[in-house]
Amino acid sequence: MRVAEEDTEYQFFAHDKIRNSQRKMISDAIKLLSRGDFLLAAAPTGLGKTAAALASSIEVIRYDEMKERSPKIIFMTGRQSQHKIIVDTVKKINKKIDNKFMDIKLVDLIGREGMCKNVDKSTGNCDCEEGLSEQKKRSKKIQLEDFIFYEPRHVDNVIKLGREIGICSWKTAREISWKSDIIVCDYNHIFIDSVRESSLPAMGVDLENSILIVDEAHNLPNRIRNGLQRRITEDVFQRAWHDIDECKKTLEQKLGKVGKNHSKQIVEMNILSKQMKALIDDKMISNWFEEKGAELLGSNKDDIIIDTDEFIELLSNAIQGIDDEYGELGIDQLVNMIERLKTVIIEEDDSIDDDEQNDCIRLAEMLEICIQFRNSDAMALVFDRAIKDKNRISSHLLDPSIVGSKIFKECLGSILMSGTLYPPEMYVDLLGIPVGRAECNEYDSGFDPNNRPILISTDVTSKYSERESCYSKMIGHINSVIEKTDGNIAIFAPSYSMLSRIESDISYTFGKKRLKEDQGMSKRAVNDNITRLRQWKSMGAEGVLFGVLGGKFSEGVDYSDNILNSVICIGLPLPPPSSKQDALMNYYSAKFGRKKAWKYASLQPALNNVLQALGRPIRKSQDKAIIVLLEKRLLEREIFNSLPKSFQIIRTSNPSRTANHVSRFFEMQQSMGSIDEL
Repeated sequence: MRVAEEDTEYQFFAHDKIRNSQRKMISDAIKLLSRGDFLLAAAPTGLGKTAAALASSIEVIRYDEMKERSPKIIFMTGRQSQHKIIVDTVKKINKKIDNKFMDIKLVDLIGREGMCKNVDKSTGNCDCEEGLSEQKKRSKKIQLEDFIFYEPRHVDNVIKLGREIGICSWKTAREISWKSDIIVCDYNHIFIDSVRESSLPAMGVDLENSILIVDEAHNLPNRIRNGLQRRITEDVFQRAWHDIDECKKTLEQKLGKVGKNHSKQIVEMNILSKQMKALIDDKMISNWFEEKGAELLGSNKDDIIIDTDEFIELLSNAIQGIDDEYGELGIDQLVNMIERLKTVIIEEDDSIDDDEQNDCIRLAEMLEICIQFRNSDAMALVFDRAIKDKNRISSHLLDPSIVGSKIFKECLGSILMSGTLYPPEMYVDLLGIPVGRAECNEYDSGFDPNNRPILISTDVTSKYSERESCYSKMIGHINSVIEKTDGNIAIFAPSYSMLSRIESDISYTFGKKRLKEDQGMSKRAVNDNITRLRQWKSMGAEGVLFGVLGGKFSEGVDYSDNILNSVICIGLPLPPPSSKQDALMNYYSAKFGRKKAWKYASLQPALNNVLQALGRPIRKSQDKAIIVLLEKRLLEREIFNSLPKSFQIIRTSNPSRTANHVSRFFEMQQSMGSIDEL
């Protein structure tokens, strides 16, 4: 790729004014993308990283004149609110470039179930175009395509028009993606193998001809892991057998009595039914589950690691000889059983939880993952107890680079960015980004650090051995902040159990109303609570929001318009001891060494939860809030050095000092005018 000239490299920047940090990020990105490399940008909220990433990547693809098909920009984000920001930014770019260049075309995509009104989960088909002739489909598709490309459109607007004219917005958007410059989508479109392999060819998009922008990239390792996480309970074979029987009866009804025994589908279902019955009746399998249950009970742990190969061999032996067509080996028959399980279609009930639905697909996906990783240490198979005391097996990918490395080797280059991408070098290791082709940079938002002073207590910790002795002081710090804060407060605890204890022990909130996060809270409930907080502030009332670090209130929520004035983060939410965590530590120790293993598996994920929470109140340069971190371990050298260099840290040694610092902060804001006016 050819690098743009120096005086034109900001021509696709959406705004009239460009800050130094944005200028630096654009220059760095153009340099790296032009040679197919990678920028890992620790870019805090307010830097304008979306505009900078788009400006640089558009500059690069517009100057790549040698290719028959111009490269694509695939902009991935896990938040629909960010989709709108990207669309609005591209609109501004088009308005700015006016007649100098062809307008930038954008397609905004979410999952099929979000774009189609009704999707049959068993077949994957929708009824968006039901009753339309082929001629009408073509004309309506052209109408929707013209709407999408007239100017950049948010997916909600595309869905609305698609439903009004009776055409599938999901199918149309996918089919025209090859004509676009930018595709906005979720991480799953690229980093889940099955989704990528079905999506990109249907979209006419080649990964090797695409620049990847990954927003909130600190989430990517876990998103990749979650893509290969599956769970089955001990009764999955029984439940799958019932699904197979239901599917077979449906097929028989469709085919009628004549010739039904000769149907290939019914023959396959009969074989599958025999295989599943063999798994149910096999004493070796039932004994194995009993033994593992006893081992778990005797371990005094919440989970134990089981041998993947042992589990696969157990099932292979149970079905050996049932399906003679595919050879004598049980493993070969197991592979073919998996393919049959994927064809089982049942009428699913939308009123029940996902965990209660098609167990054939669930079992097939779990077994497929087990076979794929049967000889690999990168996958841990975990045995534990589910709800209602059922024995459960779950798969856990330990190494996201197994997926990430092949994606990054194939693409044209990438920008990975986040306000909490600390340290960026860690993500090069975790994601398998090609060695020597990545540049890791931290950028300053340019915000006045005095607008967000950060207090770190020197006298309290959530460390288990000291937690109880520190608890009363911790409550003292919290009460000091509540009393002295002029406005709304968010309090984030390291766990739900500690949150409940703290919330109940804070008996008086100085006239402020309360909101509390519940485990499993829906997205709608979260949004309703944030709206309530905003309404209280507009009416002159104040609130205290109780949440969990890494929870629904502390990540992925925009507390815009400076509706939070203080944030308290309690402790360091290190992952609790478990066999799964031990497996991760052992794997990383073998790959990176013991020191890095602890940082990658325990410390940095916990720190990132804190960083996400403390970043909630400051969304714009004029926002002001005080942050209180109740954890003295943050001042230890190794941990302190892992925090962003731009932090303005103030030490506080007791609740009285905390009260003084908070009081002075709000007095200073009052002397400059009310916080609402700033």
